[in-house]
Amino acid sequence: MYVDSKYVTDYASNFLKVFIEYSPNLISAFLILFIGLYAIRIINRLIRKIMIKRELDPTLTKFLADILLWVLRVLLFVTFISKLGIETSSFVAILGAMGLAVGLSLQGSLSNFAGGMLIILFKPFKVGHTIEGQGIFGTVSEIQIFVTKLITPNNQTVFIPNGVLSNGTITNYSLEKFRRADLTFAISYDSDIKKAKDLILSILDKNPKVLQTPKPEVFVKNLTDSAIELAVRPWANSADFGTVFTETLENCKTAFDAAGIVIQPYVKEVSKAAN
Repeated sequence: MYVDSKYVTDYASNFLKVFIEYSPNLISAFLILFIGLYAIRIINRLIRKIMIKRELDPTLTKFLADILLWVLRVLLFVTFISKLGIETSSFVAILGAMGLAVGLSLQGSLSNFAGGMLIILFKPFKVGHTIEGQGIFGTVSEIQIFVTKLITPNNQTVFIPNGVLSNGTITNYSLEKFRRADLTFAISYDSDIKKAKDLILSILDKNPKVLQTPKPEVFVKNLTDSAIELAVRPWANSADFGTVFTETLENCKTAFDAAGIVIQPYVKEVSKAAN
C-alpha cells in the first residue's frame, strides 16, 4: 500500500497547527477541572463544618452536603466542556430529556426521595427514636434518602421506603419525655376492691421508676359478667416504660396471690345455635 509522503506531511502540519491553536483552551479547561475539583472538596468540607457547628441534624447535614457536592460537580462539568468548545445548549437539552425519561421510569424512587426530604425537614422522628410505622416497631438506626433503617427488638434490620412511611401513620414512642402504661386487672367479685387498689398503689409507690408526678391512678374500669376490671395507670420516663410495665404486672400478681385476691381468668362467651 502506497502512502503519499506529502499527504502525511500536510496532515501532520495541519494537526500541529490546530493543536497549537487549541492548546490554550485545552490547558485552561483542564486547569479549571482540577482546580474546581479541589475547590469543591474544600467548600464541601467547610459547609459540613458550618452545619455541624450550628448543630443541625446529622442526617440533614449529610444530605445537604451531598446535594451541594453533586450540584457543584455538574456545574463544573458544564464549564469544563464549554471551555473545550463543545456546545452546551444541546448537551443541556440531552440532559433534560434523559432526566425526564429517568423520572418517568423511577416514579417510585422519586416518591421515596420526596418522602425522605419530608422526614428530614419536618423531623417526625430522629435517629435513636423508637417508632412504629407500616406495622413495623423498632429503633431508628439510619435515615437515608430513599429508605429508613429500623432495628427491631429481636435485632432484625428492616428497611422501610420513605414514600410510604412519610404518607402513613407514624407512632413515635421517644418524642415525649414521659409515657403512661395502661394496664387492666380483672379480679373476682369476691375480692375486696379497696384492698386490691391499696395493694397496687403501694406497689407503684415503692417502684423508683414509677413517676409520682403525674401521680399513678387505680380505678374501677368496668363491671363485667365475670369480673371487676381495675385500670392501672402508672407514668414513667420513656426509657423506663418497658421495665415499669412488666414489673407492675409481676409485682401485682405476686401481691394478689399473697393477699388472697383472685385474678379472674378471661371467659369467652360462645353463642350456641338454637335447636
